Amino acid sequence: QLQLVESGGGSVQTGGSLRLSCAGSGYTYSRDCLGWFRQVPGKEREGLAFINEIARTAYYADSVKGRFTISRDNAKDTLYLQMNQLKPEDTAMYYCAARGGIWYCPASPSNARLAEFTYWGQGIQVTVSS
Repeated sequence: QLQLVESGGGSVQTGGSLRLSCAGSGYTYSRDCLGWFRQVPGKEREGLAFINEIARTAYYADSVKGRFTISRDNAKDTLYLQMNQLKPEDTAMYYCAARGGIWYCPASPSNARLAEFTYWGQGIQVTVSS
């Protein structure tokens, strides 16, 4: 089965930047819609950004649009999330996910159902201080 591992998290100050990576193994996810989610204690996991195949169309939640950029390198089986202009409210556990062979993505990350993504990483913490 596909396994996903996030890296690149950490602590930054407001206005700073981080780049998260998500490496896949088990099989290439070049044919999959890929996405990033985040979750804080007591709240539901929310979709942030998705990217499809082959057009590489990206979809963003309003909360991160204009600040975060999702990209993928299929040759490296790696998904990225470039996070700029970080805010304290961005503090969360961040997860990457794959749709398990489905190339297209839900068009609205904020309304996406978790069940639409088959494979999940273990999560990585991002903390933004004021």
